Amino acid sequence: MHVFVTGATGWVGSAVVDDLLAAGHTVTGLARNGDKAEALAQTGTDVVIGTLDDHDALKAAAQAADAVVHTAFHHDFSRFLESAAQDQRAIEAMGAVLEGTDKPIIVTTGLSGLPRGASEDDRPNPTAPRRSEAAARTLIERGVRAGIVRLAPSVYGIGDYGFVPMVAGFARRTGVSAWIGDGRNCWSGVHRLDAARIYRLALEQGLPDTVYHAVADEPVPFRQIAEVVARQLGLPAASRPAEHFGGFASMVGADMAASSARTRALLGWTPTGPGLLTDIDQPGYYPS
Repeated sequence: MHVFVTGATGWVGSAVVDDLLAAGHTVTGLARNGDKAEALAQTGTDVVIGTLDDHDALKAAAQAADAVVHTAFHHDFSRFLESAAQDQRAIEAMGAVLEGTDKPIIVTTGLSGLPRGASEDDRPNPTAPRRSEAAARTLIERGVRAGIVRLAPSVYGIGDYGFVPMVAGFARRTGVSAWIGDGRNCWSGVHRLDAARIYRLALEQGLPDTVYHAVADEPVPFRQIAEVVARQLGLPAASRPAEHFGGFASMVGADMAASSARTRALLGWTPTGPGLLTDIDQPGYYPS
């Protein structure tokens, strides 16, 4: 099939593109600028240059494809509500041209707002700021074949520029790798290549209106993550109050652990990458 992928040059989206191409599918990818477009084109991907605000471009690419995978999101904690609203509008725009077509769209969200140990059947707290899952469910009510991938908070691998590198960067700036309280709040994790396979399997198996959990690891206490970061950076590790983290506190203190039992059963998905603590406990994870 021909798949339109948003965020095609991003950490998760680029892995999805590679996985789709390796499986024999063709891809059109959304890239923000010419440099990223050139790198994407070298993989054999057709390229659309634009952002999530370019709704006409999103609609045209979605209409021309057999399926859509939406991984793009602007991770800016200082403007998170704006990013969430932008994401919702993009989903609504693409969904508008998929109505009545039977073409699937896979939408990406996280585990925020879910109870600890949540299954795929659990619904997030309606006050959770990210709106992508609610937008996808609205599409489902309108007859669109929308699926939802909930990513673990740490989608890791060498080259990661997601949340663990943010933790490391904050530790470098403040001189301590820290956690909040006793640090027993847990994060789940998944290797980016394992996460990418979920998107492809979800498209290939064509299960409508389904939630998938891209979660591989047993839940890891955040204190253990901070201690690995401290060891790799040669910094002290200690508990700090939430105020120490500023706008990053909600992420550091979050309890985001979930089960992927149903996803594994539905898709025949078995993670093969290393565990979170093993992967981040190597010098190559922390470029200077």
